[in-house]
Amino acid sequence: MTEALKSNQFLKRPTTRLVRGTVAALDIGTSKVACLIAENIDHSAANGLIHVAGFGHHLSSGLCAGQVVDMSAAEDSVRAAVDAAERMAGQEVRRVIIGISANRLQSRICEASVPLYGHAVNDEHMVLALRHAYEQNWHEDHEILHAVPLGYGIDDSTGISNPRDMYGDELKVTLHLMSAPISPIRNLLSCIEQCHLECEKLVVTPYASALATLMQDEIDLGVLHLDMGGGTSSVMIFYQGAPIFTAVIPVGGDHITRDIARGLNVSVAVGERLKTLHGSVLANAGDAREQFEISQSEGASQMLPKSALRKIIRPRLEETFELVKQQLAASGLEQFAGRRMVLTGGAAQLVGVAELAQQILQKQPRLASPMRLTGLPEVASGPPFAACAGLLTYAGRAHGDGVLAASSTGVMRRVSDWLWRRF
Repeated sequence: MTEALKSNQFLKRPTTRLVRGTVAALDIGTSKVACLIAENIDHSAANGLIHVAGFGHHLSSGLCAGQVVDMSAAEDSVRAAVDAAERMAGQEVRRVIIGISANRLQSRICEASVPLYGHAVNDEHMVLALRHAYEQNWHEDHEILHAVPLGYGIDDSTGISNPRDMYGDELKVTLHLMSAPISPIRNLLSCIEQCHLECEKLVVTPYASALATLMQDEIDLGVLHLDMGGGTSSVMIFYQGAPIFTAVIPVGGDHITRDIARGLNVSVAVGERLKTLHGSVLANAGDAREQFEISQSEGASQMLPKSALRKIIRPRLEETFELVKQQLAASGLEQFAGRRMVLTGGAAQLVGVAELAQQILQKQPRLASPMRLTGLPEVASGPPFAACAGLLTYAGRAHGDGVLAASSTGVMRRVSDWLWRRF
């Protein structure tokens, strides 16, 4: 697997895009549901920027770690977010691009080949190679959301980015497959259908978030991207223009909030406010003297030092970064990320998170917000909305799994039909 990556055999992305014109993106997270609507996305993407016409968000209910746990509550949250975005944009939404961050997200690199019999490679050969890889790795319990071509080879030649019109006896393709369990997807699509919406495309949340926050040099030279959301933290490695690894850690900012609520005997709402206003990972000399007030029952209040809050927050974040470190070690691909690390998501905004991540993961961190978007309201311009913004970026750019999706007779269509027949 690593030999294929080291040989630099990466595919130049196809020029086709997912959709044209108006695009609606829906990020359904544990803490919030966010919706963005963009107009004239083809024109905007050609200029390097996407204009946001509508934005809406709502407190997330009925969802936990990227999965629906209460259909009715989840439906209400989605309806509220979409309605707010529609009102701002002045138009009705029917099709949406949806981000998914299921706990059991799978990432693997695979290879497939097709015979050429001495003929020149054409588009049919390339699509057939992708189909073979897809079929060999498809399982009825998992949906393959992305099949990103990493590179091609012909016979013993490697490092081929575009094999069209080249002659040989065998065409080989290396792909990065990202898949998620069928059950959470079915429940999510059922919720969307009850909101009278249709899913245009399911996109892995870490992939979308990375597209919105990474600079091209980071994507090309290698980078570790970490999106610290409410219910989960998503990990992705990019190298030479392509995603080569992704994973989801079942720990996020909401776990910190609940730790504070339990540790200080306060409500979850108060715990969230204390985390936002006074939360920090770094210790300083004034922690013992600086105090904050918490309300107790029957109108009573209590003063506590900030060090008490830090002692609750830091262990949870240490656990998160240790889990990330374990995932990277298990992947065998950490070397391709180099020394670069980009942090985003709501939990990444806590004071001292970047310093702690640098200490544990041994990489140079950068806190990132969504880029290449215009018209984005100030409330949605920060790290917590990176994933939703990235869904628009995904729609507006050439993406690596476009070749497979373009074939209406391929496995993608059969799997889609299989899903919808069961609704």
